[in-house]
Amino acid sequence: MLIDIAPPAFDVDLDLLYATPDNLTGAPIYRRPACLLHPHAADRLRAAIDLARGIGCRLRLYDAFRPVEAQWMLWHAFPDPAYIADPRTGSMHSRGVAVDLTLADKDGQPLDMGTGFDDMTDRSHHGRTDLTRKQQRNRAALLGVMTAAGWRHYACEWWHYQLPDADGYPLLTDAATGGKLMG
Repeated sequence: MLIDIAPPAFDVDLDLLYATPDNLTGAPIYRRPACLLHPHAADRLRAAIDLARGIGCRLRLYDAFRPVEAQWMLWHAFPDPAYIADPRTGSMHSRGVAVDLTLADKDGQPLDMGTGFDDMTDRSHHGRTDLTRKQQRNRAALLGVMTAAGWRHYACEWWHYQLPDADGYPLLTDAATGGKLMG
């Protein structure tokens, strides 16, 4: 069972870009915007929300559960395993235990991370020293919030976090949502 991540139950901003053409494919991947997570990931997200609030920030979510069908669409658009998990082996998103997100200020404006979401270049990697100090601090703040809440980062994407034991969760198709995203 996946948990619907939405206000007021979760104090987050949703900007589900894969339900819009504003993503690396140039077309909507999801027919309906919905942000879903496995209950274990939802619990860790609550902790991250509290930690972000403690530093005067909010979380803005770009993606969470991604059905296997959607993973194939991303793979066909950008088949680079450094950035898009091969759907034959499975994405952590397709297990419901990964989120793509950023920090936003109290007014909901995303903090400057040096690149946008889904910028599939080296500039999106963690540990970049060729960013401004402010961009490096913003990335470090997001990393601190998420790791303190029990998430693990992905080295190539500053926005991607997953549960440490993500491989232990089964891959899910849109049928697990009753067709909530793709149908």
